[in-house]
Amino acid sequence: MKKLSILILLLISTYSFSQKKAYDEGEWLKFRVHYGLITAGVATLEVKSEVIDAKEVFHVIGFGESTGMTSWFFNVEDHYESYIIKDKDLPQRFIRKIDEGGHTKDIRIDFDHTSQNATIIDFKNDTEKTVSFPRDAQDMVSSFYYLRNNLDVKNIKVNDEIELDMFFDRENYKFKLKFLGREILDTKFGDVSCLVFRPYVESGRVFKEKESLTIWVSDDDNKIPLLIKADLAVGSLKATLIEFKKLKNSFKIVVD
Repeated sequence: MKKLSILILLLISTYSFSQKKAYDEGEWLKFRVHYGLITAGVATLEVKSEVIDAKEVFHVIGFGESTGMTSWFFNVEDHYESYIIKDKDLPQRFIRKIDEGGHTKDIRIDFDHTSQNATIIDFKNDTEKTVSFPRDAQDMVSSFYYLRNNLDVKNIKVNDEIELDMFFDRENYKFKLKFLGREILDTKFGDVSCLVFRPYVESGRVFKEKESLTIWVSDDDNKIPLLIKADLAVGSLKATLIEFKKLKNSFKIVVD
């Protein structure tokens, strides 16, 4: 069931896209993680408004957990938080506190965008380390919100690729995804026009190949993820949006 924790992680770090401000304080999203008809877990994303280090930030709280029978033999409880500087769309702090079948981490990363150094505090192992990062790098949660606000989807073309510098745990990564086109997706809310993206992931133990993940994002000013599908080394897993509150913009349903 390690696959469940990975999909929850991908869900919380999913990437979406627009130039108009796509979110605000109070936004809340809930997802069902499932194998076919079987619910394996749930995940939520919530946006709050706070002040940290004298900076106004959006405090984004991501939480994922296994449910039902899944939690009996592989319990997952993941907390991911990002403090995003409002006027810059850059992370000020990132928190990762997880328990995945007994495998635990408790890490905080503080970003200094002037020196381009990240201070990594590992509370579990009582260590502290400083690592440099590229200019304007994002953490795995802030990436989602940065791209929602800043990527121009009006002029995007099929097979266009988007790259982003990401800092996760103790390392710098080049995140890349490809635009596949637009589709109408049948959801519990009705038919919704979607942008479809394929993030590149590492093939091997978990994913069948580097193009094993597909994301459907609402083609409106909110740019919220509606469906994530992962083709795994064994089977497939999906995460579906089942509830939302306080979207900043109108949620568009296709009307015949």
